[in-house]
Amino acid sequence: MLQQIKKIIIVGLSTTILMGTQALAVTPSPQMIEQFKQLPKSEQTRLAKQYGIDPGMLSGSQAQTQLSNPEVVGARDINDNDSKTDERSRDNRKKTDKSELDFSEDSSKIKLRRFGYEMFAGEPSTFAPVSDVPVPSEYLVGPGDNIKVQLYGKDNKEYDLVINRDGVIQFPELGPIPVMGLSFSELRDSLSERIKQQMIGIESNITMGELRSIRIFVAGDAYKPGSYTVSSLSTITQALFVAGGVNEIGSLRNVQLKRNGKLVGTLDLYDLLMRGDASGDLMLRSGDVVFIPSIGGLVTVTGEVRRPAIYELKHNENMADIIAMAAGLNAGAYPKSSSIERYNNNSLKTVVNVDLTTEQGKGTLAKAGDVVKVKSASEQYESAISIAGAVVRPGKYQWFAGQKISDVLPSLWGDLAASADLDYAIVIREVNQYGDIEVHQFSPGKAIGAKDSSQDLNLNARDKIVVFNFSDDIQNRYELNKLVKERVEKVTSLNTNNLLGSDLFKAGFVQLDKSKLKQRSDLAGVVLTDKKEAEEAEVVKGVVNKMLANLFDDVELLKLSDQMGRQELLYPVMVKLNSQGRAGSGIQIVAIDGQVRQPGVYPLTVGARVNDLVIAAGGLKEGAYTAKAELTTTSTDINGSSIRHNNIDLTQALQGFDSANIRLTGRDMLTVMTTPDWQETKVVEIRGEVKFPGRYNIHRGETLSDLITRVGGFTDYAYLPSAVFVRESVRQQEQIEIKKLADQLRRDIATRGVSQDGTMVNYTDAQLMLADLENIKAVGRLVVDLAAISLGIEQANIQLEDADILYIPSTKQTIAVMGEVQHPATHRFKDGLTLDQYLAMSGGARKRADEDRTYVIQANGSVLMPGRSSWFSSEDQLQPGDTIIVPLDTEYKDNLSLWTQITGIIYNTAVAVSVIAGL
Repeated sequence: MLQQIKKIIIVGLSTTILMGTQALAVTPSPQMIEQFKQLPKSEQTRLAKQYGIDPGMLSGSQAQTQLSNPEVVGARDINDNDSKTDERSRDNRKKTDKSELDFSEDSSKIKLRRFGYEMFAGEPSTFAPVSDVPVPSEYLVGPGDNIKVQLYGKDNKEYDLVINRDGVIQFPELGPIPVMGLSFSELRDSLSERIKQQMIGIESNITMGELRSIRIFVAGDAYKPGSYTVSSLSTITQALFVAGGVNEIGSLRNVQLKRNGKLVGTLDLYDLLMRGDASGDLMLRSGDVVFIPSIGGLVTVTGEVRRPAIYELKHNENMADIIAMAAGLNAGAYPKSSSIERYNNNSLKTVVNVDLTTEQGKGTLAKAGDVVKVKSASEQYESAISIAGAVVRPGKYQWFAGQKISDVLPSLWGDLAASADLDYAIVIREVNQYGDIEVHQFSPGKAIGAKDSSQDLNLNARDKIVVFNFSDDIQNRYELNKLVKERVEKVTSLNTNNLLGSDLFKAGFVQLDKSKLKQRSDLAGVVLTDKKEAEEAEVVKGVVNKMLANLFDDVELLKLSDQMGRQELLYPVMVKLNSQGRAGSGIQIVAIDGQVRQPGVYPLTVGARVNDLVIAAGGLKEGAYTAKAELTTTSTDINGSSIRHNNIDLTQALQGFDSANIRLTGRDMLTVMTTPDWQETKVVEIRGEVKFPGRYNIHRGETLSDLITRVGGFTDYAYLPSAVFVRESVRQQEQIEIKKLADQLRRDIATRGVSQDGTMVNYTDAQLMLADLENIKAVGRLVVDLAAISLGIEQANIQLEDADILYIPSTKQTIAVMGEVQHPATHRFKDGLTLDQYLAMSGGARKRADEDRTYVIQANGSVLMPGRSSWFSSEDQLQPGDTIIVPLDTEYKDNLSLWTQITGIIYNTAVAVSVIAGL
């Protein structure tokens, strides 16, 4: 029995496969499925695998399959074979290139694209319709559709009925049934009713099987117009996707569906793309034509809109419709001052201003070619105050009428930085519509802590409060320098391994500081900075200049303003005061110099007096002379300008006496003098063989002999001739001389060879020589005669300077021989030995030695030339610690070179003699 069932199934499956070679999978009949179920499980699996059948289908349990839409549109090929498309692409590229070079055009307009076309930025591939989708009830059945009927009840049967060309289905037990022109819901209702009436005790379930394919046409300005076979469930949009969408001049707002030569409906794709309205996306029928006309008028929308783009116009659309297409206005838009650029009747451009906040402006009709520009709102704050400097939370704050400083900064500990100057802060206030400012001075300690009404100033809208640090040297400026470096790197590649140091912000600000002397790039003809460093300084200068000029509008810099110094915070204020200085009014700037903590240039605050300027400069230094200060005033009248110097009692001025604490005027300069005979702390150091070595404070005019007396004199082991005295001023002068020597050597290399025989030095070697010379660090040793000083010889004594160092070594018993000798070495000093004997102990001079220039570096640092000192031949001139140097003979020639030159000279002489003899 099983063998017969197996044979029947195999024959049926073979027949099905042979009759449907184009099918992707075999669909067995219900009779085959029933017989298949009677086979063992192993036979079911083997047969299903052999004939490519889904076991779940044969077993009756239909597996749930995941449906997916096929890829019918791929990326468009740039090298399209269509000559028209190529020509259009070339024209578009030419227009783009021309627009990019036309600087009269707005760059934001050039970058805009037509709205909606990116949805069709593809090319159609082989069409693969999806049939396993729900069928709507209004679907009109037609020839080729498959109707699945399942009967159950008294009998269980399944039928696959296909509608033939006449629109009739052949039902085995009911006969032919015409269904042409019926919708799927009507077919299902009528067929169910007929089965119920004619087949007693039978219930039915009617579904759609495989759908038919229909042939449609896509014409007009489609990307790939032509005839396409699509699913009978396809709509207008699906037809557009199959054809690759529209081309460059195709319309998105007037896609037409024509049936039998008549217009059935139109689809505006803007409704679908902007509002999700697919009501115009009609179902297609066989023979339908989807026609895409050319594009209508275009309008460009740019500026402060959410979706700037180029949009297609329909009839009678106004500005409100255009803004709605662009998804509305941005929060930063200024619709009151929008404009429309359009062509007039004379083919010239005109500008029409529209107010998009009024009904009249919104109702302005749009025309083809219009460019709608929605302007930006101002970045200025209407009612806000700014706080910068040594505060915990710098930034913008709300202003209200009657607001005071203590309302914005209520707490000294909670709102001000720990490093804040509690005696000096300023309020910058605009006084007119031109943006001119005046500066008010107040004490944060009195205004916030004591609530002093004279210091707790009333604030106006747009005021700017600046609180300064008491000292500029205690701030951690890492984040500030990091910000400068990031912005400099956006301008150019900056090498930070240079002499500018790690504080880029300070390096840039020094270049801007007008109150300091201009930094010199050379000194005594010696270049101190190279070209590369100067260029880097200019870059940093430009970046810091822009940052400081926009301090109150630069959000990132404003957050880091607590790390900035006093003059850095004042820089934008000083720039503004300088720019608003006019004839007759003068520049509202004053200066202070001398013994104050922060000398420099300061804004002249409203009602400022002498003590206010001293407070602004951080107060007096320790050595300030308070009995007298000099105030220089510049007066200008019809006769010209004059300068007057006034002496004031600074003590009375600081105490508030009106006679001394006079009111300041623009360009005044206060000089705080130094107390007579006052000196800053000066420290020298003495090391080695003295009774009490260490660091000692000195006063002006103190000498080396005085210092030796203070340290208790020398020990018994001190060797005075080898003393080393180092001075900073001498070291700086020596460093300049080294640079001067390097410059001279550089010029010599550029003009001639180093040696006199004309041999040129290799360029690389010369550069290495220069690099080594420039890297030499000066020592700053000053030769002193301690023995003479200790004997009281006044001519040998010297005055001490700050940071001087004296080192007195212990007794030395050696003589060093160095240079061009056979064996450089250090020998034990012996009384009575001469210079030649010490040279002999080192093997004597080498061939390339210049013995005539042998010299001795004495232990005290002085140099003696034996060949030039007649008294040096005495045996007792060499002392322990001396060094004998035998230099290299730069003019040395080996024997071969020497005899070659001699032979040449003899030959030339013989020729000359023979010529003369023949005359």
